[in-house]
Amino acid sequence: MGHKLLCLNLVLLLALHPSSSQHSSLPLRAVNLGNWLIIEGWMKPSLFDGIINKDLLDGTQVRLMSTKLQKYLCSENGGGTTVVANRTSASGWETFRLWRVNESSFNFRASNNQFVGLDNQGAGNGLVANSDSPSDLETFQIVRSEDDPTFIRILAPNGLFLQANSENMVTADYEGSGWEDDNPSVFKMTILKDKTIKGEYQITNGYGPDRAPKIMQDHWNTYITEEDFKFMSENGINAVRIPVGWWIAFDPTPPKPFVGGSLEALDNAFTWAQSYGMKVIVDLHAAPGSQNGNPHSATRDGSREWGDSYIPQTLSVIDFLAARYGDSSTLAAIALMNEPLGVNLESLKNYYRAGYDAVRKHSASAYVIMSSPLDKSSKELLSFIAGFEGTVIDVHYYNLFSNSFSKMNAQQNIDFITKQRASDITSLTSANGPLLFVGEWSGDWLARTASKEDHRRFVEVQVEVYSQATFGWAYWAYKCDSDYWSLQWMIRNDFIKL
Repeated sequence: MGHKLLCLNLVLLLALHPSSSQHSSLPLRAVNLGNWLIIEGWMKPSLFDGIINKDLLDGTQVRLMSTKLQKYLCSENGGGTTVVANRTSASGWETFRLWRVNESSFNFRASNNQFVGLDNQGAGNGLVANSDSPSDLETFQIVRSEDDPTFIRILAPNGLFLQANSENMVTADYEGSGWEDDNPSVFKMTILKDKTIKGEYQITNGYGPDRAPKIMQDHWNTYITEEDFKFMSENGINAVRIPVGWWIAFDPTPPKPFVGGSLEALDNAFTWAQSYGMKVIVDLHAAPGSQNGNPHSATRDGSREWGDSYIPQTLSVIDFLAARYGDSSTLAAIALMNEPLGVNLESLKNYYRAGYDAVRKHSASAYVIMSSPLDKSSKELLSFIAGFEGTVIDVHYYNLFSNSFSKMNAQQNIDFITKQRASDITSLTSANGPLLFVGEWSGDWLARTASKEDHRRFVEVQVEVYSQATFGWAYWAYKCDSDYWSLQWMIRNDFIKL
């Protein structure tokens, strides 16, 4: 009887815990394959070079000043009513986000998320911002001056140009031409450069349905190859974290503007990883509706819309990935969502609970990775995550993005890692809690006058401290035009040895 109970307990233990082969590979020394299956424009800006009007991508924020009145266009109350031209300075109500229809036609989204269009309730040529979704009435063509593309005229859907003849009325009824300063149809367009978005939505919609498929396929085929997996394995990396977008579950015909082909690339990554004895973490980096409004979430215009209504679709993506790769010995983990920000905590818990079940339906051995929202403490969901077997909590550590780091010299940065980061790791680690994963970190910092030896020490101490994380760490990223973000460059230039 005792032997039977022992065997039964062993079976239950194996069913609840990832396999011993998974445990034996921990902690992982991984690298993120960022900007491969989800574009992040800052990592390789040249990918966008072939886009016509590449400074007018989806989500670009613009302000429009009438050259005749020297006043800015404004959606009164942020939207819901008329558009006027009576502001001497510009802020939120005077800022519009572009939705790109094609290389010259756009929708203008006001600050409260409604779209500018012709007033079909009145005479038909007044301008209002009261539509929740754009149609033909909300689609305008931007005509740029050949002498100075910051000066524009805007062709309305009725075939006439917008004009600001008075401060309290903007109408679509100008039939003339010319670019004189006193022409009421001429506007000075200011692009908020620090607010531009360059992600998957922008590149695929920017190139359009005819050009985007080849551009993206060429990128997938060349950015990460089998040779890269060989290089990684030869240099001490034993896993990759691969960011993917929700549309991968709809391959080969995902919803527009996304294009098919990323699933085949992910399949290749599993094949290459297996060949070189590496593990794969599949990370849902872009959830439907965007979970954080950042470019790497494939947001269209910076809006974060993920919530309860998006949970079923998000779960279907996790189920798809778990079903496809769940029985692969190469799969280390599935991360349910990258960097949620400002989301409802109860909604996130409900999603994580169901996402965990979706993975377990297809795999008893894969770890399930969960993250606390970026605007909350890393411990926010620690006790919740601890309630599930075979889970991992994901944290991201950068000595950037805060004024406090800009005031630190090289040694202070290094001390911050050895004291604060090490303390954080200890506080997040317990015998009964989830494993800990430093899912992102980099060699970049703000100590610009540091020597190469200082920089090397900074990277070395991060490896040393983050190796204390029970699940391991993943450098961001393998390739990047910014050298200190590229592990390949860091290895080749003797900044890091593993």
